[in-house]
Amino acid sequence: MNQHARTISLTVNGHAVTAAVAPRTHLADFLREQRLLTGTHLGCEHGVCGACTILIDGEPARSCITYAVACDGRSVTTVEGLDADPLAAELRDAFSAEHGLQCGFCTPGMLVAARDVVQRLPDADDAAVRVAMSGNLCRCTGYVGIVNAIRRVLDARKPRPE
Repeated sequence: MNQHARTISLTVNGHAVTAAVAPRTHLADFLREQRLLTGTHLGCEHGVCGACTILIDGEPARSCITYAVACDGRSVTTVEGLDADPLAAELRDAFSAEHGLQCGFCTPGMLVAARDVVQRLPDADDAAVRVAMSGNLCRCTGYVGIVNAIRRVLDARKPRPE
C-alpha cells in the first residue's frame, strides 16, 4: 500500500472491517479485490449501467463511482450480504421463474435495485417498475422477465381481501 493510504472502518455485510485503502480506490474495487466479494460486478465503471449497485446505509448506490474512503463509518451491503434476506430470496425465485436473468452479469445489481423498488414502491405498476429500474441496464433479457419478476413479488406481498 502506498504512503498515502488511509485507514477506514466500515461494516460490510454485517461484519466490522478495518482496512488501509488508497484515497482513489473505488468501493467496487475495494469490495472485489480486498474483501473478495465478487458478486459486485463492474460494467461501465461510470455509474451508468447499475451492475455495481450495492447498499450503503440501506440505500442503493453505485460502487464504481463511490470512493471507499467515503464509506468510512458506514454500512455496506453487497448482493452476498442479501443471501439470508427473505425479500432477496423472493426476488431470486421470481427472477428464475420469470426468466429475468440470462447471462447473469447484471443480476446482482438488478436484485439490489429490485429489492429497493419492492420496499419503496409497493403499489408500483409495470410502468413505475420500468422507471424505477431504468438505471440498471441488461443486454440480454429485454426487461420483460425482470419487470414480471418484480411485479410477481409486489403482487404476492399485497394484502389479500378476507
